Formats: sequence, structure tokens, C-alpha cells
Amino acid sequence: MIRIYNTLSQQKEDFQPIQPGKVRMYVCGMTVYDYCHLGHARVLVAFDVITRYLRHRGYDVHYVRNITDIDDKILRRADENGETFTDLTERMISAMHEDERRLGVQAPDEEPKATEFIDEIIAMIHQLIHKGHAYAADNGDVYFSVDSFDGYGKLSKKKLEDLLAGARVDVEQAKKSPADFALWKAAKPGEVSWPSPWGDGRPGWHIECSAMSTKCLGDTFDIHGGGPDLLFPHHENEIAQSECATGHHFVNTWMHAGAIRVNKEKMSKSLGNFFTIREILDSYPPEVVRYFLVSSHYRSQVDYSEDNLIEAGQTLERLYHALRGVIPGKDVPESHFDRQFHEVMDDDFNTAGAISVLHGVAGALNQARRDGDEGRIRELAAVLVRLGSVLGLLQQDPEAFFQAGVPDDLSAEQIEAMIEARANARKEKNFAEADRIRDELQDKGIILDDSREGTTWRRG
Repeated sequence: MIRIYNTLSQQKEDFQPIQPGKVRMYVCGMTVYDYCHLGHARVLVAFDVITRYLRHRGYDVHYVRNITDIDDKILRRADENGETFTDLTERMISAMHEDERRLGVQAPDEEPKATEFIDEIIAMIHQLIHKGHAYAADNGDVYFSVDSFDGYGKLSKKKLEDLLAGARVDVEQAKKSPADFALWKAAKPGEVSWPSPWGDGRPGWHIECSAMSTKCLGDTFDIHGGGPDLLFPHHENEIAQSECATGHHFVNTWMHAGAIRVNKEKMSKSLGNFFTIREILDSYPPEVVRYFLVSSHYRSQVDYSEDNLIEAGQTLERLYHALRGVIPGKDVPESHFDRQFHEVMDDDFNTAGAISVLHGVAGALNQARRDGDEGRIRELAAVLVRLGSVLGLLQQDPEAFFQAGVPDDLSAEQIEAMIEARANARKEKNFAEADRIRDELQDKGIILDDSREGTTWRRG
């Protein structure tokens, strides 16, 4: 039985999908006005692993991750750039998909865009007004009436009276209460808009996800996930408007990934410690970055630093070293390592524990090498690759992993020729020349590994 920490109940619960064997999951995706940053990578990778593991355990997963392609930030950025909002969003969506592919993140089953669901959004707003949970203001906006929903605050554990006490009241606002939030925003002059019963305008951010998730997955579904910053007000507002519109319980299990910190500080552009995914991938191999993110539990806070990335690369190398020169066996049955892996992952997707199991397999594989047990070597290699695939790791050829990122002025053929020249120098007992070749390669970032089977190389 898989157990998942439910943000709604604030405890781990046995996971029992609404329809046995099938999982319907929605995760809030990106607002595509800029390149994806490290916090986005955290969410992308976390729910990619969760989806992979659920499928590994035999569940039929329908994974939906939306795209917010109309928003205040998008319109402002497009105006600053002097381009249409569609040109901006298409460019950022393409960049996002490129970042995902490099990180080994599999595409969701559906990726709805807010602008493709305007009719559904308008219909949901109309239903909320009809049921007395929303109202059209004189300025053309439509607001959700928070005090019409008795369950408001049940996800974030915030009390409405406390929110009202701390709210800033703008006398020019047309909403009845400071806690009310916009479902439909009247268009400003020259702004992109869609026709509606309340005048030309565009949807508010929160209603987009309610309309898309219920259209794709039904009024009630199994899992809703996202980043830590979405818990309030976004997810709280989603619950309120969805349950008021449909009359049904919205989501059974709420999941939130942990925050990213940079050198123990909150990641922020104002602090100068804000990194896009592509900036990080310019300096570190994508699988190293993924390993770094997976090696912590998805709910835990992750501290990004150069030292931590370097350490992640070194520990990932140890796993690939165990696989180097081995052809994994085929049709290898489940081992006690598989059972250990399932035990830790069944406990709220404990990837940190799963990584420990991988290193246990690698240790046994290295021992089998020392014992010269070829059958055991191939069997354990197959287990290591199989379990690594659930985390999106260890799917490269080991030589390709070690030799990626070679300097442009040095080809693989040139390196192999220098290794051969070094071997000849050693045969002739010209150790000074052999050391010179090794040092020259090391200066170029190439490390040589000598073993009984010969010499292999890797980037430093």
C-alpha cells in the first residue's frame, strides 16, 4: 500500500484511488512569461518521479499539467518586449519543453492551455453566479464571494476572519469584501480580451485551473500537486470555486513539493541568486542536476549550491562506475533490492531512501566484480538500471555519461590516440612520457582510470 502525505489532512494516508488501478492527477504548470527557473525544475522532476513510480507499481496514470498562457505578467512582459502575447508564450513554451527534455522529464498525458478553455471558464463562472457564490461588479469584473463557502481555509488552515483583519482595503475596488478574488477581469483599452456575458475581458488565474482540471479529470479526482507557493491562495481558491460550482468534493490528495533555497537563502531576483534551468545546465550535466533534485525527499527543502552540485555529480559517477563495461542481463526477476526500493518509495515517495538502495545495488555489483561472478554482475547491473529508470536515472551508456562535455578542441579519437601513446610509453618503461601525457589530458579536463581491463577516460 502506497502512503502519501496529504497537505489537506497534514498526515500520511493510504492511497486509494477513486477508480481501482487508475490515477487521475493534475499538477499546476508554468505561467509562461519567462524561462523556467530552478524552483520549476524541482516541481517538474518531483511529479515526474511520482508519475513514473505509480506506473511502475502498475497504476494507469492520467497526468495533466496545465500551462497558464494568459496572465498579467504575460501581458506586461509582451508589452515590454514589443511582441504579441502569443509570440511570447509560444517561445517560452518551446523553451520549457526543451528544458524538460534535457532533465529527462516525460511529457504529461495532457497539457491544456488556459486560452483553449475560455468557454469552460465562462460556464463555470456563470454557474458560480447562478448559485450565489460570485457576483458581477459595476466595473465589469466578476468576483468570488469567499464568505459564501464555509470550507474556505481548510487546505492552508487559514481563518477567514484573520485574512479579513490583515487585508488592505482599496476603496476604489469594486469587490464586496477584501478577501474576494477575481474570476473575470474586464479588459483594459488595447488589451487582449474575449467576449463574455459580463463584457469583454479575460479569466482570473485561479478559475483557469478549476475549469481545466475538472474538464480533463472530472469533478473529483485523486491527486492535485504543485509548488509550495501555490498552497495559498491559489489552491485554496481552486477548492472554493470548484466545490461551489460542481457541488462535489474537489480533490482527495493534495501534494506540494518543497522549496528551493540557494546557499541557505530564499531564491530571489532581488538577492541576485536566481537561476534559470538553462543557466544551470550550461554548467552541469542534466542528469547530475536531476540526481541532485531526486536525492532529497520531494517535500523537503533543497539547498542549491555549487558544492552540493559537485557532490551530486561525484555520487552519480559512483553509480555509473559500477555499470561501466557491463552488459546488463535480460528478464532478471525481482530481487530483494527491488523490494527495498518499493518499501521506501511506498512511504510517500521517499527518493532519498531509494537513492540509498541504488548505492546498495552498486556496492553489491562492485563486490561481484571483485569475485569475478559474471552472472551476478549482469544480474545486478540489470537491477540497477531498472530501479534507476523509475527515478529517471542511469539510462545513458556509461561511456557516454563519462565522456560528455569534452572540450571542443579535443576529440574522442585524439584522446584514444593519446591513451594508446601512453600505453606504449609505459611498455617501453618511458614513465616520464607516460606521466606527461596523463598530465596533459588532466589539464584539458580528462581523467584516466587504469584497471586490469585497460584504461578508460572521463571528463573531470
